Amino acid sequence: MSTNNLYSRMESIGSHLPATTLTTRELTGRTPNLRDVDVERITGVAERRVYDPRPEIGEDSFGMALRAARDCLAVSRYEAADLDIVISASITRFKDADRFYFEPSFAGSLARELGARTALHFDVSNACAGMMTGVYVLDRMIRSGAVRSGMVVSGEQATRVAETAAREIGDSYDPQFASLSVGDSAAAVVMDRSSDEADRIHYVDLMTCAEYSHLCMGMPSERTEGIALYTDNKKMHNKDRLALWPRFHGDLLSKNGRDFAGEEFDYIIQHQVGARFIDYVNQTGEAEFGTPMPTSLAVVERYGNTATTSHFLTLREHLAAGTARRGSTFLLVPAASGVVTGALSATVTHLGV
Repeated sequence: MSTNNLYSRMESIGSHLPATTLTTRELTGRTPNLRDVDVERITGVAERRVYDPRPEIGEDSFGMALRAARDCLAVSRYEAADLDIVISASITRFKDADRFYFEPSFAGSLARELGARTALHFDVSNACAGMMTGVYVLDRMIRSGAVRSGMVVSGEQATRVAETAAREIGDSYDPQFASLSVGDSAAAVVMDRSSDEADRIHYVDLMTCAEYSHLCMGMPSERTEGIALYTDNKKMHNKDRLALWPRFHGDLLSKNGRDFAGEEFDYIIQHQVGARFIDYVNQTGEAEFGTPMPTSLAVVERYGNTATTSHFLTLREHLAAGTARRGSTFLLVPAASGVVTGALSATVTHLGV
């Protein structure tokens, strides 16, 4: 939570979604060992967007991130040259069609392509919490006065793992099962200083349970839970996995003399792992906090698990469609391999979409 008089806000959000749609039935039709398994029922994912592999289309990770960044700037009051910093958060780092890049940094390449030639730039990598981590870092830099404005951007060409899983998966307990739920997308958010509470990130904080750094948030757990946190470590039971966020968030609030009900959130956006995962985490939050959850927003049925972009894609889609009210306070809850959880509280009124 803020320790000085400076706050940040989300100024604009952009996205890119490939035109090609792949249904879960089409995907599992390529998977002989799952033809009798209702993957759509287990995950809640009916379809997802899939990149076009033709190099001239430019839907590799970098190309999609670049389109999302330009979409974001198109509704921003900033030009690319105005940005003080660009942060890239992609897990998948494909460029030039199918080449995977570690260097040069995606952030540096994106900044040059956009025209943000004087901007600081660096990449962050924190699994599906990558874009939230970038927002966390940029929020702190704005609050400290180190920068005035910046962009966090990510492009995810994730369905490559779904293609591999469809060829190799053995059954619904296979560790690759959750790969069938992913989708491709990109998202970008411009942030700057907040001048009033109508547009403000009130707080953003994250935590990592390092003991479980080898685990994945999206592997199959008990069949009744569909997609959840998989573990072979019996010390961490399902109820403890799902309670990571409310316990962390509750502690964060109590240190400041507050509680969850008093935050009066209008909407909550969980990481879009799967529809049943979202339901279970919200139910766990309600039980832990002893109060009803805010209205839950999701796009997982149409787009699947889009990794780092999921919260910001969900927020943009609902604001653009008018299914989320402006002037509302949103809670974004990350969930990522690592194991990572956290909370972002923001009031959004004039956000460009």
